[in-house]
Amino acid sequence: MHRSVFLRGLAVIYLIAFATLLPQMGGLVGSNGILPAQEYLQNVRADYGSGAYLLFPTLAWINSSDAFLKAIVWLGIGFAVLLFFRVIPLLAAIALFVLYLSVDSIGQTFYSFQWDALLLEVGFAAFLVAPAGWRPSYGAPPSTISVWVFRFLLFRLMFESGLVKLLSRDPAWRDLSALNYHYYTQPLPTPVAWYAHQLPSLIQKISVASVFAVELIVPFLFLAPRRFRVIGAWITIAFQLLIALTGNYTFFNLLTILLCVFLFDVKTQRASWPARILGSALIALGLVQLMTMLGVAPALLEPLNPIDYRVESFHVVNRYGLFAIMTTSRKEIVLEGSNDGETWKPYEFKYKPGDVYGRLPWVAPYQPRLDWQMWFAALSDYQNNPWFQQFVIRLLEGRSEVTSLLASNPFPDSPPRFIRAVTYDYHFTDWSTGRKNGAVWTRSSTGDYFPVVSLKR
Repeated sequence: MHRSVFLRGLAVIYLIAFATLLPQMGGLVGSNGILPAQEYLQNVRADYGSGAYLLFPTLAWINSSDAFLKAIVWLGIGFAVLLFFRVIPLLAAIALFVLYLSVDSIGQTFYSFQWDALLLEVGFAAFLVAPAGWRPSYGAPPSTISVWVFRFLLFRLMFESGLVKLLSRDPAWRDLSALNYHYYTQPLPTPVAWYAHQLPSLIQKISVASVFAVELIVPFLFLAPRRFRVIGAWITIAFQLLIALTGNYTFFNLLTILLCVFLFDVKTQRASWPARILGSALIALGLVQLMTMLGVAPALLEPLNPIDYRVESFHVVNRYGLFAIMTTSRKEIVLEGSNDGETWKPYEFKYKPGDVYGRLPWVAPYQPRLDWQMWFAALSDYQNNPWFQQFVIRLLEGRSEVTSLLASNPFPDSPPRFIRAVTYDYHFTDWSTGRKNGAVWTRSSTGDYFPVVSLKR
């Protein structure tokens, strides 16, 4: 039962991950996209020579055309369906890992999220539980080593998430005020986030303390006897559901909940020697990763750095930890176009805040990757986000693949002559303002982000 639930759940998450790429890939990394994959691979090969193939593992080395990239995505969807219906599951699991790694390796800044890395790590570990054959049963119990691989992965995921908050020495986490800011400064708040933000400061502090307990104490229950593991599982599941209620974090919460399957009463069997070796290696590499993060005996671990570097290239073992530094203000970039340099029209995004009366979206498990990167871009300047200039150029060129990523194009007939970007400081409205005029946000201008530019014509 546990094997069936896990593999079918993983198939659904892979299906979501690939399907949500279809409407975005052309605008992000297609030939007319913001960061074309073909140009990226050419630059990588020029910089690294033959070493590029191992450092950036992707099937796109064979062909990086738009048609081939879409074929990778459609193959991913197809193999996810096969895994769900128990058709060549081991081969399907291997293919899904290779295909998603291929997309991740060319995705550049748009595919640099922790849930992408987590999906690849879980997908690789799934080789240990996916049975071989044409249509094998999912009813056989998983091996003992595979169960411990997933338990330790979940331990690292949760424990490291709490650990980074302590190691960062961020004052908002240390004085328990982080949630006073989090609900409105996170990338894509849900409607529930607005209500959560209105809670009293004491409740917010208790909630932060609870976060530390769930991320730093509860993970040790995962490694304890059955009764404690089950308690840890339900606490973690409840925690992930609360996160999903207040923020749109794609398939991250679903994938974390799926890992909790292995905390329940799982019947196991002995593994083959190859499976034991692979499982033991994954646990050992995960332990090295954790020890490195803790700064334990760096001199002893130094000889393992080359192995760790290669493992990270394939995302077999990763480091985790969201919101190490709590963002305490929310700047939003507003792109505007004009034909005369006097009258400016804003480009509205599908999901990120713009209009202060706009509704907060429910969008997970879909991830609008451009909207997410706009949040990161606003944390610094455009010089630290070279992709942003490429984005502006594509808008000036009127590339339909890019404008399709937006909610609307204020220049549908022809692109504008000029584009600029300005910033605003956004904050949730309070109870009285929200009731009075229905606005979700209040905002104030904070200046320019990107100067007025135009293509030479």
